[in-house]
Amino acid sequence: MLANSPAGILVELEDAVAACPPERCARILAGIINLLIAAPDRPQELLAAVADGVLLRLIERVATDALVQLSAALAALAVAPPETLRRLAMHDNPDVACPVLLKSQVLATTDLAAIAASCGERQQRAIAARDCIEPDVTLVLIKRGAPICLALIENPGTKFSDAAYAALIARSDRDGGIAKALVLRPGTPDPVVRRLLGSPPGKTAPARPTASSVRSAQGAAPALQKLPGPDEYARARPEIVALNRLGKLNDSTVNRFAIRGETANLFTALSVLSGAPIEIVEHVMIDEDCEGLVMACRASRLNWATTLAILSNRSGARLSFAQRERAQHIFETLLLSTSQWTVRWGEIVTTTSKSDPGHRCARMGNRR
Repeated sequence: MLANSPAGILVELEDAVAACPPERCARILAGIINLLIAAPDRPQELLAAVADGVLLRLIERVATDALVQLSAALAALAVAPPETLRRLAMHDNPDVACPVLLKSQVLATTDLAAIAASCGERQQRAIAARDCIEPDVTLVLIKRGAPICLALIENPGTKFSDAAYAALIARSDRDGGIAKALVLRPGTPDPVVRRLLGSPPGKTAPARPTASSVRSAQGAAPALQKLPGPDEYARARPEIVALNRLGKLNDSTVNRFAIRGETANLFTALSVLSGAPIEIVEHVMIDEDCEGLVMACRASRLNWATTLAILSNRSGARLSFAQRERAQHIFETLLLSTSQWTVRWGEIVTTTSKSDPGHRCARMGNRR
């Protein structure tokens, strides 16, 4: 006579499995899946070690399709046979392993970390797409390579330790995409962002100055290299707008653009921060006098150090002491409100083109 309790049924099934043909094993497996799903109010009884033992025997004797079905069913359970889950998660076939790796909340962090260290790419991506990824698992995946790093950064459920951030910073030296994604990710600590923005990737070569960017022997003001084209602005704007929305379009970011010669990013950043049309930004960047550019920086709420970096790197040549002193005087005497009004309404074009250099500093100093 068959046992009446679920535990008794499972004991008899375990004894019977050893002698069952594969087709009958598949039917038994389907029955156990239905039993587990249909009785969530009796998890302790149904998911005892006996159930785990039966399933471990069955998965050795059924076809792959049945294992895929079992994996999907167990992945959705809040309480599930732990050894069976672990065996499925470690399966070589991604179709079997991925449902559990992606969804199961029963798998221990140590199991996930061990699997992440040696599994294939599909399994890695399944783990990287989990709703919550613990720092230990994150660090193991980061060590596997750059492609999975981007998936982790883009997943809001990923948790990063200090060691994980350090590993990502190290990889960003070889992959600018990692730095960009990490800077744009909400919640990235400010020290990490500053570190990323302050260290240009090793593969990025410094901008080569053109003939038009070289100072004359008389110390004439610098002329900028070739202006960015519409396509360059179109590529730069989404990133700049996103950085601004996240509150990360700051002095550190703009300083990095200036030092690395990222002209399209720099121009777009000044336009977004100051509210000035891109044409105005282009005008002040190529103007022989520095007043308009200093005004645009002031309107963008940038500090003097960032303003000086922009002035110094638009030609690749160092400012003279006199030029630096004059620019700093303009910066310190400008009112924020005056600068913003002037650059936003285009008055900066006529202001900087009609006034001779001898009167500019005095006039700006009187705008109080």
